[in-house]
Amino acid sequence: MPRLLNSLKPANMRQAQLDAFQVIADPSRRHMMHLLSKDSMTINALAENFNMSRPAVSKHIKIMYNAGFISIQDIGRERHCVLKQEGFNEVQNWINYFDKIWETKLKKLESLLDQKTKK
Repeated sequence: MPRLLNSLKPANMRQAQLDAFQVIADPSRRHMMHLLSKDSMTINALAENFNMSRPAVSKHIKIMYNAGFISIQDIGRERHCVLKQEGFNEVQNWINYFDKIWETKLKKLESLLDQKTKK
């Protein structure tokens, strides 16, 4: 039923799902991820590191959560943000693809240079 309710929201009220690159494109979100790489933090503790409103920080957290970059754990009355690997997988797969291309090109160059030096 919640899914049906979500589909009834006006289009301008629905949160667009961002891809991993859109998520990491924002400097504030990158800084939040950097902070979370050291330890989990409450939403309020994260907000203290930024010159923006608490609702703005919450919006960034929701974007990172929806994209799989963080999880949120309720501990007592606090909500703790924890960095997750899932969101980074898309970025890593993209980088790995191009790493293989460059590795292939460098091996061809190495082979060509080896042939030239043998002559």
